[in-house]
Amino acid sequence: MTTIDINCDMGESYGAWKMGADAAVMPFISSANIACGFHGGDPATIRTTVRLAMDHGVALGAHPSLPDLQGFGRRVMKISAQDMYDLVVYQAGAVEAFARAAGALLHHVKCHGALYNMAANDEGLADAMARAVRDLGGGVMLYALSNSKMMKIGQQSGVRVAGEVFADRGYADDGTLAPRGTPGAMIEDAAVAAERAVAMVEKRVVSSLSGKPIPVSPDTLCLHGDQPGAVAFAKAIRGMFAQRGVTVAAP
Repeated sequence: MTTIDINCDMGESYGAWKMGADAAVMPFISSANIACGFHGGDPATIRTTVRLAMDHGVALGAHPSLPDLQGFGRRVMKISAQDMYDLVVYQAGAVEAFARAAGALLHHVKCHGALYNMAANDEGLADAMARAVRDLGGGVMLYALSNSKMMKIGQQSGVRVAGEVFADRGYADDGTLAPRGTPGAMIEDAAVAAERAVAMVEKRVVSSLSGKPIPVSPDTLCLHGDQPGAVAFAKAIRGMFAQRGVTVAAP
């Protein structure tokens, strides 16, 4: 029987500003990437999201970002490898502390937005991120773009790595995610996203925006909780997986 994790970016509300439908999506996923305060999230939101995930048996992950609240972590910044290391350890430590206070453990780290895409292609940043996750200890996993430099360097560093694929994002021919704003970068049809998810799990391939087949190593599937209709996407993907005999569980 095939098994895959479904992860979702969560806890991205900030103060009075609300983002996503965390409570409605949580029952459909197996791991949550919890914002750490740099692109979204705040102490109270981290605490309540940790509790919500625990109530549903969902694995707890940290979702560190560039320091970019105004741009929601999606604007590229020039940072050093040391900056990357410090950003990951600092932010993951916040979520890890709330998890420990609630009697749970931090399960994984998945970078957000521009930081994620930068590390996918930059060996120095990827190495720093892998070292940061390794130094957190406790068997914390790294969620990395499938078949990217980030994934390969993480594996070489001895960190447990889950290759991540995206059902609701378009891919470029080199296997990276198409930049937001590019036509086709966001898949807006839940049925199409579900079909893509099954193809990635069963055939280990996804079509790029130009139609090129891209090989993938699908250990975890991302569902974006901030997109409109996230609940419909979650239901469609879980429904398709159930029909195909695919089990959903955290790695």
